[in-house]
Amino acid sequence: MTKERIGRKRLVVGAHYGTRDFIVQRSTAVIMAVYTLALVLYAVFVANLDFETWRAFFAFTIGTLPVGQMLATLAFLSLAWHAWVGVRDIWMDYAHSDGLRLFLEVLTALWLVAAVVFFAKILWSL
Repeated sequence: MTKERIGRKRLVVGAHYGTRDFIVQRSTAVIMAVYTLALVLYAVFVANLDFETWRAFFAFTIGTLPVGQMLATLAFLSLAWHAWVGVRDIWMDYAHSDGLRLFLEVLTALWLVAAVVFFAKILWSL
């Protein structure tokens, strides 16, 4: 008696397969929403939006702690992680060739790492 392989064989690791990704997507979305709201409120209530005003927003400190830069970094890292989970799921669903999927996932990861490095270089040089 031979077993017939129908469809793609998928390894399901445990009962909570995908739960972590679900939680990551929701928590990073909340972080990005709160930070976006702060940016919008700042733009609405500050009369003069020039370079120095925006610079002050990102260079906000409490004592010696660079709170503005830390919050912006948290928001951008949340954006990168959110994008990784979403785009990786797209590649997993629609790129059926294992080699193509691996290539696209590596390309996505490299692009996101480069974006984070570029962001950090700009923000932390204020």
